[in-house]
Amino acid sequence: MENDVLAVIAGTTAHYSKGHRKIAKYILENYDKAAFMTAGKLGATVGVSESTVVRFAAELGYDGYPGMRKALQEMVRNRLTSVQRIEVAKEMIHDSNVLKAVLTADMDKLQKTVDDVNEDSFNAAVDAIIGAKNVYIVGMRSSAALSSFLGYYLNLLRENVHLLHDTAASEIYEQIIRIGEGDVFIGISYPRYSSRTVKAMRFAKSAGATTICITDGDVSPLARYSDIRLFARSDMVSFLDSLVAPLSLINALLVTIGLRSEDQLSDTFKRLETIWSENDVYENASN
Repeated sequence: MENDVLAVIAGTTAHYSKGHRKIAKYILENYDKAAFMTAGKLGATVGVSESTVVRFAAELGYDGYPGMRKALQEMVRNRLTSVQRIEVAKEMIHDSNVLKAVLTADMDKLQKTVDDVNEDSFNAAVDAIIGAKNVYIVGMRSSAALSSFLGYYLNLLRENVHLLHDTAASEIYEQIIRIGEGDVFIGISYPRYSSRTVKAMRFAKSAGATTICITDGDVSPLARYSDIRLFARSDMVSFLDSLVAPLSLINALLVTIGLRSEDQLSDTFKRLETIWSENDVYENASN
C-alpha cells in the first residue's frame, strides 16, 4: 500500500466526511510536509482534532496513524528535491537546537538499525566477501564516501578489491565487464537512489555474481537485485542524508572480516608499519 497511498487518498474522497476531506486535501497538496507530521500537528494544521486524523488513517486501512505516516514517508523519500528537504527540516528542527536534534536523530537511527539488523544476512555477506574471487564496490553521489571507506579497508584485508569510479555511465560497465560467478558485487545507495548504482547491480546479478546491497530497506530499488540485503537507517535530517548508521554497519562488516582473517591481517599490517616508517608516512608526535 505504501506506493499507492496518494492514489488511495485521492480515489476515495467522495466518501469522506468534511473533516476527512480537509485532511485528504492537505496531504495531496503537501505530502512532503504531512509525511513528517504527528497526528496532532496535522490535525491542528487543517483544523480538525487529533482523533479525526487517527480515524482517517483507519478508514484508509492502516493500523493507526503511524502506519499511514510510515507509508507516506517511504513514498516521499525518493521524491523529495533538496529544496523540499530543507522545508521539511524547518518543520522538524529549530535553529536553537540543531546540534542536539541531529545528534539525537543519529543515535535513534543507530538504535533502530541495531534492533532491525538481520544477523543471518550479515554473516552471509561476510562469508561471501571472504570467499569471493573478486569484490566490486560501487556507491555514488552521497554514498561515494561509504564505498570509499569500505574499499580502502577491504583492500587491506584481501586481494582483488575493485572500487568503481563514477566518471561516466558507460565506464561503470567497462569496469565490471569481466564480473561473473564467484565474484561479489556490493552496491550502496540511499535516497535519492542512484540510477547508475541500480543498473550496475542489475548487470552484476545477470552476470552471475553474488550481489549485496547496503541500503535503507526493502523499498530501495537495490533490494530487488540483491542476493543479500543489509539495511541501515538513513532518515533524512535536511538536504543531506545521515550516513552514521550505514557507516557503522560497514565498520562492523570490516571488523568481522578482519577477525576471521586475523593471521593474514597481522602480516599485512606488519609490512605496512615497516613501509610507513621507512617513508615517513605519519608525523611523529614526539618530535
